[in-house]
Amino acid sequence: MKNRKSTLRLFGLFSCFTLIFSTVYAQEEDAGRSGKAEAAYLKEAEQLAKTKQIQKAFQSILAQNKRNRDELIMLTEIPAPPFMETKRGLRFASMLKEAGADSVWTDKVGNVIALRKGKKRNRTVALDAHLDTVFPLETDVKVKIKGDTLFAPGIGDNTQGLVLVVSVLRALEEARIETEADVLFIGTVGEEGLGDLRGVKYLFTDQSPRIDSWIAVDGGELGRMSNMGLGSYRYRVTFKGPGGHSWGAFGLANPQHALGSAIHYFSKVADKFTRTGARTSYNVGRIGGGTSVNSIAFESWMEVDMRSEIPENLNLVDSLLKASVQQALQEHNAMKRMGPALTVEIKKIGDRPSGELPENLPLVQRAMAAITTFGVSPKVGRGSTNSNTPISKGIPAVTLGRGGKSSNAHALNEWWYDDEAYKSIQAALLTLVSEAGMVNP
Repeated sequence: MKNRKSTLRLFGLFSCFTLIFSTVYAQEEDAGRSGKAEAAYLKEAEQLAKTKQIQKAFQSILAQNKRNRDELIMLTEIPAPPFMETKRGLRFASMLKEAGADSVWTDKVGNVIALRKGKKRNRTVALDAHLDTVFPLETDVKVKIKGDTLFAPGIGDNTQGLVLVVSVLRALEEARIETEADVLFIGTVGEEGLGDLRGVKYLFTDQSPRIDSWIAVDGGELGRMSNMGLGSYRYRVTFKGPGGHSWGAFGLANPQHALGSAIHYFSKVADKFTRTGARTSYNVGRIGGGTSVNSIAFESWMEVDMRSEIPENLNLVDSLLKASVQQALQEHNAMKRMGPALTVEIKKIGDRPSGELPENLPLVQRAMAAITTFGVSPKVGRGSTNSNTPISKGIPAVTLGRGGKSSNAHALNEWWYDDEAYKSIQAALLTLVSEAGMVNP
């Protein structure tokens, strides 16, 4: 522990290099509130955890500890930005095959899926972690080891989640646990950034097998869980004009000036709107355009992220953005002294659905009961994860923590260390088997 603390102080000096891909980490949306499993579900979890098969699976997970660490390093060092997950997906698929899945395939959009057949095959339960990270392809993802801590972009979010998924499958096979329902072990694409949940969205279309219950692995320590989805809209707004020399063409409408006004108008009205009511946020995360200091830009753009606990507020702050953009467009076209008018394009680049599932839902209760079995009080909250999609459709879904200790997600100095991470793997297995039903427990 001493080595870890000194290492963290050293790496803290480099925090200024944080990558600005997202102003709010998906797994840190909501600190959560204390949840409580009902007595019946606690009893079910405790009895299941005491069975010989589950105890054998728990021992298997403990025995995998070094292997899991090695695989975490190996997978982390395979870059996987959104839309470029293929190489990591191939390696993940081979791990699922080696673990003993009945069949493994990659679907049309790139999701890696492994099937473990159930006895009755009347339902399907999925255990998921996303393949992608926020980091561009050229990012140095070489894992650096300092004491007991691993440093690398993406090592926690969400590579450790992938390791958890494989470890659960391996433990089920080694303990010869048979479930009533089919179980899918999935590595999804496009969870981060402009990926816009494309992997999980595809899985809940009529082009994919029916999924009755969804368990995502994303987020922090054992105990953290989400049964509520935080909705978001993302836009790329682009002002366009003829452009020209800053002196010779002075008087043309300027896209950069219009963009600045749009941001100003939006931030003023959005600030007032978001101070009351359901929690809602807004952020201009990226801006760009122009060719030189002495040129009138021909194009100026921004990328905007808006989030809310309820769809109504999200739609309202969305309308404020669009009204602000149009106000800026009209104002700067009225100011021009010559040349054509500016135009603007407002393109939606992200749409994450929101929703809530009740805490008395069996899957949510089973997850809380499993966590409680390990002596931890569950924290139930709202997140922006793969569970958003099934939650919005009313399909039982929950997001569990991947375990261990980690911080600086979405930053170059992200770190993770194995603080009893095996417990989170065991809790995920217990939740999965509870939901899928164990044959002859």
